[in-house]
Amino acid sequence: MEQHNNQPNKPPQDNDKKPKGSIWLPLIISLAIVLVISGIYNMVSRSQYTETTYTEFRQAMDSGNLSEVEMRYDRIIYMTKEEDQKPASQRKAFYTGLPNGDALALAEELYQLGFKVYQPIVEDNSLITMILYNALMFGVIFLFMRMLTKRMTGDGMMGGFGKSKAKVYMEKQTGVTFKDVAGQDEAKESLQEIIDFLHNPQKYTEIGAKLPKGALLVGSPGTGKTLLAKAVAGEADVPFFSISGSDFVEMFVGMGASRVRDLFQQAAKVAPCIVFIDEIDAVGRSRDSRYGGNTEQEQTLNQLLGEIDGFDSSKGIVCLAATNRPEILDKALLRPGRFDRRIIVDKPNLQGRLDTLKVHTRKIKLSEDVDLQKIAQATAGAVGADLANLVNEAALRAVRQGRKTVNQEDLMVSFEVVIAGTEKKNTVLTDTEKRMVAYHEVGHALVAALEKRADPVTKITIVPHTSGALGYTMYTPEEEKFLSTKDELLVDLRTVLGGRAAEQVVFGAKTTGAANDIQRATSLAKHMVTLYGMSDELGLMAPAAVQHQYLEGQAYLDCSQETAATVDREVQKILDTCYEDAKRVLTENRALLDEIAEFLLVKETITGEELMAYVNAAKSDAAPCATDEDFDEE
Repeated sequence: MEQHNNQPNKPPQDNDKKPKGSIWLPLIISLAIVLVISGIYNMVSRSQYTETTYTEFRQAMDSGNLSEVEMRYDRIIYMTKEEDQKPASQRKAFYTGLPNGDALALAEELYQLGFKVYQPIVEDNSLITMILYNALMFGVIFLFMRMLTKRMTGDGMMGGFGKSKAKVYMEKQTGVTFKDVAGQDEAKESLQEIIDFLHNPQKYTEIGAKLPKGALLVGSPGTGKTLLAKAVAGEADVPFFSISGSDFVEMFVGMGASRVRDLFQQAAKVAPCIVFIDEIDAVGRSRDSRYGGNTEQEQTLNQLLGEIDGFDSSKGIVCLAATNRPEILDKALLRPGRFDRRIIVDKPNLQGRLDTLKVHTRKIKLSEDVDLQKIAQATAGAVGADLANLVNEAALRAVRQGRKTVNQEDLMVSFEVVIAGTEKKNTVLTDTEKRMVAYHEVGHALVAALEKRADPVTKITIVPHTSGALGYTMYTPEEEKFLSTKDELLVDLRTVLGGRAAEQVVFGAKTTGAANDIQRATSLAKHMVTLYGMSDELGLMAPAAVQHQYLEGQAYLDCSQETAATVDREVQKILDTCYEDAKRVLTENRALLDEIAEFLLVKETITGEELMAYVNAAKSDAAPCATDEDFDEE
């Protein structure tokens, strides 16, 4: 039986084998560049002048025929008076070499004649200067080429193309354990078995059980898939290789497959270990031959499948992967023997959100009035990342207001900022607009308050926010529901359409403020008809299918044109019925609608308790009083 060392292994050292002879490449390239530059310089400089002999120069000098003379360290450049009188485009300059032995005397003679003379240098010194200049240029180019070739052979070019970009995370580096992950008890339980196998493999091998080679973490963005993988690294106390699926995709064919090979070779050296591939859909997308095969992505996927099949799970190599698009993954990747397990990392329930809030508020100083249970109830549908952001925003708000603790108001205001954005203090509405907004929001709230199955209203405001809302009504469910009946969905529709109904009842007008309400109502009615089988005409038929469940989760029709027309008629009928019901409720309670709207116009923001005080008072006033005749009959 093979025993495993439970102590953390050291990550593989990349510099154990240094490439030999790598210095020759930059050396040769630098020398070639220097020679080419020197040759080009000489060619260009000489092409500007016509070469003559020193005798010809001396004759022009003695006869006074020189117009311009420049004596440089290696040559004499001059122009005769005949050339100087020609047009500029036709002039020619001449050059000749320095005389042997008497360069200084010539320089003094030219200086007395009034010509420019750069520091005269004898032939030996000019040679030394040229050598020093070329040596300096060679050194600079060599250092640059040396750094460039080191990078090319190490990290991502030339020989480094096939190197894996995986990072090795040890327990001290991640600093994350299962105590830092809340609301995902089922996922942690599945991963705990993998960790136990890495710690005690003999317990499983004695009975003949094999460790799953791979586990796929599936869930919506922000649910904590990567956090769970890091927690596994912290709990398992073994090397943890982390790489993104997009890191395998390269411009050059074959580089992705090479990186896959390198990654698993590194993992085999330090087993037991965990390999985590984030966003595996970037490389594991289903292969399609419609547009031709043998692409870089297909080669990388084939190599990944081969590596997963090739390693021995008894050695303790576990491959974890994360995605939010499991429907597009290749079926060969998901078959037993590869990614055997699919671990759903779903949105947390009420208890999960409460536990997550407790985790994120460990290091936050909270005041005594904080009730995380209410925050958890109000944040239905939020994921771990949303809750972490909410707590951080609340802490920032407390600092802005000069307090040292976070109170309940900070948390609720931060939640509202996530929903509707911050308040727009500079937006000034006219009296008519403000009145319309008030009746619109009270229409939502009053319909919800008068319905038995509606969620309780928590807050009503007519203060404009940066999300574009001129006001909003917030609801907080008393308990978390996982199923909804048709009657409950119809109540939701009447509540959503209550704003437009109030506009029609009070002002006899339709405003653009109901645009978002109509979109939400239409979407819900379509789901009732196309997915939930709640249509009288279509019955149990589901002409739509949900795509990308863990992303936007939109439903797309997959039916004939006749059926699509029937869907439209059914949706329209449901919306019209709910709209008429909402108008009837508000018409019957017009006095109560006016009273609450006037109160909201004064305060701009009212709570659900204040709303229910008006509703309960109206109900008690409407109850029939007992008369003497009633008692006589009894």
